[in-house]
Amino acid sequence: MMKRREKSSIENSENMNIILEGTKFIGDVVTNSPFRINGEVVGNIISQSKIEIGSTGIVCGNINCSEAAIEGILEGTIEVNNLLVLRENSKVVGDILTSKLHIEEGAIFLGECKMSGHQANMNKAPQLTSSVEITEE
Repeated sequence: MMKRREKSSIENSENMNIILEGTKFIGDVVTNSPFRINGEVVGNIISQSKIEIGSTGIVCGNINCSEAAIEGILEGTIEVNNLLVLRENSKVVGDILTSKLHIEEGAIFLGECKMSGHQANMNKAPQLTSSVEITEE
């Protein structure tokens, strides 16, 4: 009897967050799931999983994740625990901190790159709620 092979969470689109082309999201994103951007995100992205910026994707903000593949545009700092791939039509304007880097011919990168056995600080998630103290005068 043959068993059906289960797809990994990255291959399974039901488990992947997606910003579609033509959509603009403004604000910070914190997720444990894979995240693909085909539209535009203005804000920071933190993920315990993989971030993909598609060929039509634009991110204006910082990214902190375990893996990343960029085909579109990133304007901001990116910290990756494992492998960062810059595809041939990608454009990154900002600094890179990663342990592994693959840059395809044709990719554009303007910034500084630091490579080491670095583990990005995944605990830098912004506070999603804040308390406000109100005083009476």
